[in-house]
Amino acid sequence: MPGFLLHQGAVVMCLHGGQAMPIAPNPSVTLMGMPSATLTVPWVVAGCPGIPPAVPPCVTGQWLMGTMRVTSFGQPLVVQSGIAITAPGGATLMPVSMQTRVTAM
Repeated sequence: MPGFLLHQGAVVMCLHGGQAMPIAPNPSVTLMGMPSATLTVPWVVAGCPGIPPAVPPCVTGQWLMGTMRVTSFGQPLVVQSGIAITAPGGATLMPVSMQTRVTAM
């Protein structure tokens, strides 16, 4: 599915409200001057409260679906319409704010 590409400065949150960012952004492709994110790189989640209390807080996230036609060094890029799962709780990551100039499929 097409969507806007995500970059280092995009606001991505876990289902509980923690903020996620890529561990190693891709400096070879920049979006609005910020490095892009590839599908294979895990994301770190900070500030997840783990609500309800029985749910462990999200620590990392991994995108499972990204671009299919656009790649960087053979790796798909992270796209707004992609799917990501967090660990250990299995919540989803949701892009809230991102650049709106570059779309990909």
